[in-house]
Amino acid sequence: MSYSVDLPTHYKRAYVSLIKFACCMAAFALIAGILFQESTRKVTYEAVGAALHWEAVYHLALLHGHSFIIGVLIPVAILVAMQFSLMMGGAIISEKSLKWGVLLYQIGVVLSVLLMLYKGYHYVLSVRKVLSSGMGQLDIAQIQHSFFGGQELLKQVVYGVSHVAMSAGIIVLLVGIWRSLPSKSSLQSN
Repeated sequence: MSYSVDLPTHYKRAYVSLIKFACCMAAFALIAGILFQESTRKVTYEAVGAALHWEAVYHLALLHGHSFIIGVLIPVAILVAMQFSLMMGGAIISEKSLKWGVLLYQIGVVLSVLLMLYKGYHYVLSVRKVLSSGMGQLDIAQIQHSFFGGQELLKQVVYGVSHVAMSAGIIVLLVGIWRSLPSKSSLQSN
């Protein structure tokens, strides 16, 4: 049984982009898992206590799983939904919708993952610096405040841009997929 579908050129470009992106993000996610294990090795429970250990490594720990979910699973799910819609006789999603949806989503994901990487290393390296220098009490609030050099507005703008881009991209893609699905009546008549 063959499911060969003559894909429009803009679908082929979107498929290639999503597949390459998912492959790159899978590699990044694997490396992020290794980096987490190696980077947090010197931040032990004995040195900082369980609560501070959790606070210090939490942000970097999330990077591995988030990279897989938003960088690999969601793009592959979008691709599969687009293909199933075509296989069922659905409408073609417009080139503009696909182009902007994929572009915004990928930019948002990359920014979000890089922000998670920065935040994770900011915490881990700040805690390691305090531990190695013997500077005394560890203050998580001070570490949080020093994130982005203490520029709260900058932090909020960068996080806002990354999440809005990712959300806008996924919404454009999901609305396009939803609209491309065949109607119930056309499915029942076949």
